[in-house]
Amino acid sequence: MTRPATRPQPHDLHLTTAHPLQACWDLQLGGLGADALHLALAHGLFDHLQQFKAAAQLAQALDWHVESADYFLELLWSLDLLERDAQRPARYRNRPLADRHLRSSAAQYCGDALMFRHRVLRETGAQLDDYLRNGMPRRSPTTAQLDQGWANAARLQIAQEQRAVTCDSACALLASLPEYPRLHRLLDLGGGPGLVAIALARQLPALGGVVFEYPETARVAAANIDAAGLGTRLSARGADLDSDDIGSGYDLIWCSSVLHFVHDLPATLQRLHAALAPGGVLVCCQAEVPQARHMAAQVLPYYLHMRLQGRHVLAEGELAALLRDSGWRGVEQIDGVRYPLTPVTAVIARKAKE
Repeated sequence: MTRPATRPQPHDLHLTTAHPLQACWDLQLGGLGADALHLALAHGLFDHLQQFKAAAQLAQALDWHVESADYFLELLWSLDLLERDAQRPARYRNRPLADRHLRSSAAQYCGDALMFRHRVLRETGAQLDDYLRNGMPRRSPTTAQLDQGWANAARLQIAQEQRAVTCDSACALLASLPEYPRLHRLLDLGGGPGLVAIALARQLPALGGVVFEYPETARVAAANIDAAGLGTRLSARGADLDSDDIGSGYDLIWCSSVLHFVHDLPATLQRLHAALAPGGVLVCCQAEVPQARHMAAQVLPYYLHMRLQGRHVLAEGELAALLRDSGWRGVEQIDGVRYPLTPVTAVIARKAKE
């Protein structure tokens, strides 16, 4: 008598071990989470949740369907943006992150910046097939168009990110430098709304200097400088980095995510060297592409759009090497500096003392 074949038993199968496809599934889930955050910000949801509220209360305030609102709140809770109590029906309120950065009246609100980044990433993803087939159009906007675009960003998303993240990171980074107590003259190159220069001037009473930006953007910085009461120490100059004089005699040049956009990178580095006083220091913070895959995954999605545009997104260590090869002294590199969007590389370089 022939016995029926038995199904092989996968004795080595670990039922609670994640399947290799989980990484791909997580990518899909991450997209939905980003869409949920964008929708919550667009509707001002976090403005309503400083105190615990049930879905029915929120639905009434936002004119939403009650059951759908309940599911949506639970999704945001699972994303660690909300906390919920043990009542039935459950009530939700902001987690500290949401209350600090996602509530529109918060001092460090970043909602507009997050919605802007979401739109750019979604547009890039939607057009990626066309870019792969045909390349991304390399349009050359006029200086006036660039200026207006940067001015709008300086008023809103860049200002939010500087207040929430960049100012603190810049101040901590610069305070670690041996030159810090002796800094007197600053060039904040491409400083946007000028909030980093303002923060540094508040920390260093002897520090003065210039925020260098496109003309319309410089007016945004000038208004912020006046509002901070620092008009006697700081100024904003409207000009074009690629073609106009940037001045000279600076003890510190602070350069944040600017070199991505210059036309001639080696020539720009030479001009920055010439603008420093002897013994002066350049501090440049911008993303580079790490060699390690898990670290590159933090950088490449955000900078794909910029790379498709033909902007400078350098490989890990490339800027430091360029500086060493062109006569800069004391070149240092600090990886993983906390910054908006993704950790960046801080490259520090000095001009020799005479």
